Amino acid sequence: MEHFGKAYKLCSRKTIDSLFKEGKQLRAFPLSVYYLEAEIVEKVPFQVVISAPKRQFKRAHDRNYVKRLIKEVLRKEKQPLEDLLNTSGKQLALFIVYTNKEILTYPELEKCMRKLLGKLIADLQTEA
Repeated sequence: MEHFGKAYKLCSRKTIDSLFKEGKQLRAFPLSVYYLEAEIVEKVPFQVVISAPKRQFKRAHDRNYVKRLIKEVLRKEKQPLEDLLNTSGKQLALFIVYTNKEILTYPELEKCMRKLLGKLIADLQTEA
């Protein structure tokens, strides 16, 4: 499964609010992720919101470009996380925030995403 469709998009306002109240945070510069084990209606292991703050990127096309890059990197690097969640039967809600002022290149962002997902997987395995 290499697609990253609409089912992966987290839209529930209630879930997003509880993510920031009860969720945990991990960082791998320039990415930061808030995550929470949640019941998701869709049949996907996780749902995600990707954010590039207006404070860092004044122009909408820059924010959209960063979010598109992150989404593509996540699509390619999500398999280990999906495998772990499928075997444990968990579902996660994720909120990924890009915190750098400069836009990283694709390979740099890929490296950061691998590091972040590695930390997330390690964290989830210690909880289990």
